[in-house]
Amino acid sequence: MIITRTPLRMSFFGGGTDFPEYFRENGGAVLGSAINKYIYHFVTQFPSDLFDYSIRLSYRRTECVKSLDEVQHAPFREILRFFDLNKDVEIALAADLPSFSGLGSSSSFTVGLVHALSAFQGRHVSREQLARLAIQLEREVLRETVGWQDQIFAAYGGFNLIEFGNNGGFNVHRVALAPERLEELERSLMLFFTGRTRSAGQIEVGKLRRLDEIRRHLRRLHELVEEAYSILTGNRSLTEFGRLLHQSWLEKRELSPEVSNAQIDEMYRRGLEAGAMGGKLLGAGGGGFLALFVPPGRQEQVRKVLEGYFQIQFQLNAPGSTVIHS
Repeated sequence: MIITRTPLRMSFFGGGTDFPEYFRENGGAVLGSAINKYIYHFVTQFPSDLFDYSIRLSYRRTECVKSLDEVQHAPFREILRFFDLNKDVEIALAADLPSFSGLGSSSSFTVGLVHALSAFQGRHVSREQLARLAIQLEREVLRETVGWQDQIFAAYGGFNLIEFGNNGGFNVHRVALAPERLEELERSLMLFFTGRTRSAGQIEVGKLRRLDEIRRHLRRLHELVEEAYSILTGNRSLTEFGRLLHQSWLEKRELSPEVSNAQIDEMYRRGLEAGAMGGKLLGAGGGGFLALFVPPGRQEQVRKVLEGYFQIQFQLNAPGSTVIHS
């Protein structure tokens, strides 16, 4: 049996500039971190001659099928097809948090499955190969409207500034933080589930259709990455990082009317009034998780005004996709 563990991610700045439709002309960058919430893939071989099916998949439902074409779960089906695995395989999926919640779970799924199937076939893949193969599968095979950051965070892990070049390349720069600085940042971040999950694809399609209209907002989001990096790695107060998150929130809202809604606006307003310096709706928007930067002394009040929403405890700088059992 092969078991892989692949992290979800928290993106702070630069989201939207990681789409090649944008960065091939303008460059792009994101600042974020893998977090210690994971997706797990379990892959094992079994003798299909002894069963009345040749592939068994277990996720929110269970599929036992005789041929690959019968598989209903498109990512499972097409990634298995890519690896030329059409019989004698069983795969189970487990996750720490819900999918479609703004933490990059779809790409973590792809990265983790690619990693697991590569190991299952006895092949080693580098971090870069893992990220690029996941990008290729999502964009070219599954035809999903996704950027590049989620696959890179899932494959590499860590707290990173990722730069995207006009030539289609990317560079991953580790954000070097002293343990005390990282701990202070973690203590200042609160993560709440909005109660809504959504597919990011349609929101992202709408943004790309309006690319010429929103280009200046994407440029500003790109600029905020360098400023946020300077705050983190310098001696400035981390409250400035929180205020910068608020600026990023205002810019992100201009990308699409679907980024937020009345419920999320109300959550954010309550958080600010109770003491948050700023925050970010993670992912494309429309639901998922809301991250707030709140000085520790004000967190109990924020928790009180958002008591109807589930708070998630987490840590930053988690490792990338790993084979934890072979």
